[in-house]
Amino acid sequence: MRPTSILSFLLATVCTPALAQAPVEQAPLPVKPADAPLASNANAEAPLPVADPEAQRLVNGAPLHNPNVAVHVVQKKRFADAGRHEFTLYPAIPQVNGRFTEHAGSGLGYTYHLQENFALQLTGQYNWHANESPFNLELIDKVREQAQAATALLLQWGAQAGVEVTPLYGKFAFYDNHLLQFSVVINGGAGVGATRVLVRPQVTNQVDGVGTVVPARLGDTGTKFVGSVGGGLRVQFGDSMALRLELRDLVYTARVDRVDGCNQQDFALLDEARGTGQPFSALPLSGGCQYSRFDGVDPKTGKNLREDIILGKDLVGNPSSDVLNNLGFYAGFSYLF
Repeated sequence: MRPTSILSFLLATVCTPALAQAPVEQAPLPVKPADAPLASNANAEAPLPVADPEAQRLVNGAPLHNPNVAVHVVQKKRFADAGRHEFTLYPAIPQVNGRFTEHAGSGLGYTYHLQENFALQLTGQYNWHANESPFNLELIDKVREQAQAATALLLQWGAQAGVEVTPLYGKFAFYDNHLLQFSVVINGGAGVGATRVLVRPQVTNQVDGVGTVVPARLGDTGTKFVGSVGGGLRVQFGDSMALRLELRDLVYTARVDRVDGCNQQDFALLDEARGTGQPFSALPLSGGCQYSRFDGVDPKTGKNLREDIILGKDLVGNPSSDVLNNLGFYAGFSYLF
């Protein structure tokens, strides 16, 4: 055999097994992203059990029951207000800042939501309890002193027109099953109100050991300008019902220069006629003076009403003026349509 043939044969014998045993290069496997959803297989971790199947609803493909998923959702208001009407009943409106006065009443409000965050309002209020505070009555009873008439002026009723704005709204869960929508409301208005003043406090007369209660005598002091500013929360239940919780400050001017329509000059004439027994109808009184309220005998108590002339004269003798703040808590129920 020739030398070249022997060398070829040896190379073929030694190298062929080595080449046959060489590893075959494979393509790299794809790397699974860390945030890729797990494939559904027998070894996958089972989802946590939930009591409410609605909790497993998908939001943008993310299961809400998965504790590793944080879902942030921004939603519009569930119920729109623009173009809707709202009637509100306030069953009881107590005054919360009474120093010389004490008020409690009821109110009715109408709101037209002109826009989503702006509304027009009409509000009426009647105070079925309006009296001077126990502190002021105690001063009258013990030291025969009382606050100035303007400081203790009582508001009988009021009517206002104004606006309401809603700068903030949101929602919260109630018992984990109900979503309630709330709004922060700020309102203000202006109007008129009827005022009264205490002429004579309630007294108890003892006759032969029997007590007779003489009720308080209130005098009309006319209508005054009334303004208000307030704010609070409106919580909406469903599409047509809402609860309102508000604080409102009623501000009204208080100048007592007439009682039952009679001014200082009228009371001077009435006092003079009282001493002489002259009939009041013949006196040159002002047109608005209701002199009949200071004449005759009260059929319920038997009290001579002419005795109240001195009290009325003292009230208008110093026509002081003031601006009163009647801060009330308004809790009411609304119907929207």
